[in-house]
Amino acid sequence: MSLQNVIKPLATARGLPNEHYISADMYAREREVLFFKNWSAVAFESDVKIPGDAFPVDFMGVPLLLVRAKDGAVNVFQNTCRHRGMILVDEPTHLKGPIRCPYHSWCYSHEGKLVRTPYVGGVEIDTHEAIKPAELSLFAIKSHIWHGVVFVNISGDAAPFEEVHKDLLKRWSEFQQPYHLGGTASRFDMKVSANWKLAIENFCESYHLPWVHPELNEISPISVHYPIDDSSGYAGQGSRNYNQLVGKDDRRFPDFKNLSPIWEKQAEYVSFFPNVLMGVHRDHTYATILMPQSSEETFERGALFYADKHIDTPQWQDLLKENTRIWQDVFSEDIGVVEGMQKGRNGPMFDGGKFSPVMDGPTHVFHKWVARQMQSNE
Repeated sequence: MSLQNVIKPLATARGLPNEHYISADMYAREREVLFFKNWSAVAFESDVKIPGDAFPVDFMGVPLLLVRAKDGAVNVFQNTCRHRGMILVDEPTHLKGPIRCPYHSWCYSHEGKLVRTPYVGGVEIDTHEAIKPAELSLFAIKSHIWHGVVFVNISGDAAPFEEVHKDLLKRWSEFQQPYHLGGTASRFDMKVSANWKLAIENFCESYHLPWVHPELNEISPISVHYPIDDSSGYAGQGSRNYNQLVGKDDRRFPDFKNLSPIWEKQAEYVSFFPNVLMGVHRDHTYATILMPQSSEETFERGALFYADKHIDTPQWQDLLKENTRIWQDVFSEDIGVVEGMQKGRNGPMFDGGKFSPVMDGPTHVFHKWVARQMQSNE
């Protein structure tokens, strides 16, 4: 089926063809076009909390390494030694010295510079005229941190993050504040047997709330939700009925500072293309990073963030755990339908589906984004 049918107006459009969900060849093409050429989420800033922390990431087959440098900057490198291509760090760790290759002990600074090459000129000789350290730094990966998430541009030729995503940055400008992870109580991981795009599509819309999230629909019914479908780099939904979680002694999480009155009851949830799901509320935000494993497998990493830098203390643990449980339950409820759609995509007669002209606007925005990206890179 032609992608021209995908970019038609909502009422007459079709969804993406089956091959975009089940084909290994299409998965490989999307990897290059949708992920590597764009700004993609790969980790959380909190994965490297203090200087010296190192966090390896396998991003769709590309080995990456995040390192928190002495000046507090988070650097991202290809996790590959310049000598023989050995992986430098294979599990999260705290570096007590330079980044040392476990094979021949070539060493790199936390800024990626080659600083030591033991025996490279022979036994007890650590230099050689053919080895020029200035030319052998680690391969740096273009990166940017926003809303607690580390984004990378593997190809290195995307426009600046702030330019590419200026629409959403403007929309959520009031939330451009310091974020603080609620500790280990504010993380969750999930494995989903489905293509990553189905998780994006599902998160875009509120159409499924009454049937998939009946408990949530009682609190924030579909009738108070509104679509967010006026941009090309993100799409989603908002609610005009956000109610703060209340703990013992009427305790609530502290609000972010200087928010407009609309955020007292409003919350928004967007799929941020290509691979992160985000939600903002007056007192917390969250992000779920989708890490595609294959055309039909996705690993999800979730984290919740708060305004108070002292939130990860004993007095808040019960409330933190309850808030995480609520959101983890919501994401868990989605797994069945997302995996069900994946199974359905193996039906050869499925033609991309028919969008609801009223309820499916945000999902259509995502399909058009995929189609246009793929067409422009044919």
